[in-house]
Amino acid sequence: MAQKRIRVLLVDDSPIALVVLQRMLATSPDIEVVGTAPNGREALAAIPVLQPTVICTDYHMPEMNGLELVRQVMAHFPRPILVISSAVGSGDTERVFALLEAGAVDVFPKPRGAAALDALAAEQLINKVKVVAGVWVRGRPPKEAGGVAAPPPARPLTGQMRQPRAPQIIVIGASTGGPQALQTILSQLPARFPLPLLCVQHISAGFLPGLVSWLGAHSHGKVQIARVGETPQPGQVYFPPENTHLVLDRRGRLQTSSEPPHSGHRPSVTVTFCSAAEIYGDAAIGVLLTGMGRDGGEGMQSLAQAGALTIAQDEASCVIFGMPRDAVERGAARAVLPLGEIARALNEAATPPPCISGERK
Repeated sequence: MAQKRIRVLLVDDSPIALVVLQRMLATSPDIEVVGTAPNGREALAAIPVLQPTVICTDYHMPEMNGLELVRQVMAHFPRPILVISSAVGSGDTERVFALLEAGAVDVFPKPRGAAALDALAAEQLINKVKVVAGVWVRGRPPKEAGGVAAPPPARPLTGQMRQPRAPQIIVIGASTGGPQALQTILSQLPARFPLPLLCVQHISAGFLPGLVSWLGAHSHGKVQIARVGETPQPGQVYFPPENTHLVLDRRGRLQTSSEPPHSGHRPSVTVTFCSAAEIYGDAAIGVLLTGMGRDGGEGMQSLAQAGALTIAQDEASCVIFGMPRDAVERGAARAVLPLGEIARALNEAATPPPCISGERK
């Protein structure tokens, strides 16, 4: 049986952008652009008729912008949404991540200039649409944008969150669906969290500063791009600069590497996980979140072999279970937890157990 083509609705107020995107997607026999709309209002009216598999939308549009479109789609016509935005490397990138918070799956830079004619850019867009098309999304009622969430209740999960040696660092890896998952975790960690966190997120070029700013607004600790030679500080979150691996030197200081991509990725989750395993061993905690592919599984195996606590996000709460699945199948995950439980697990693992009366101090 022939595979059904991916039906795409393009939403953008720029006629030129719509033509460019149509031409790029037309190069794939697996994708069919079934319609276009100049704003969210017209897109909403077209959805019941066109029944798109995927919606690709910009942010800035008249009458109804991309954010309100995403909210309405997730409330009434839940389906995967890809944000295609020109807000790359500008203050608008933070607004783009509000669309992910509202339910969009991923972001992609709008092709402009020479990139619009670039076969590689077309291939990247096609691959992104195919990945997004495979995502099952949950509907949600419209809601106001939230701020920093309250820390989770301080109740224990299981004794397996405890380490023989006090943990000193947390390393987290994610891909598709990662920004939303990271927001959930970081917003639930308490103020003065005692450990530094190194985060590797696969994301399209240009969107990293916006991701850092957006996550910082939803976190109690400082979120930043790592600087070479810096010693990670408790409660602070570090991302590698774009197109570089994030590693640690023998003194535990942050370093970046321009070594070739690992399994197609730079930054690579596995590279950072392996570095943490080498430097910190069983004093590290590794967390592997939602994402397409297998990056991170090998690195989590190195962490597990070093005695580190390793946590994989469970399938039910993942946008895509690929990366955590690889770790689970390798036997590298000591715990497999729903996204909503991971922050609590990290807090439990990072907090020393209370002294028992009469115990020697």
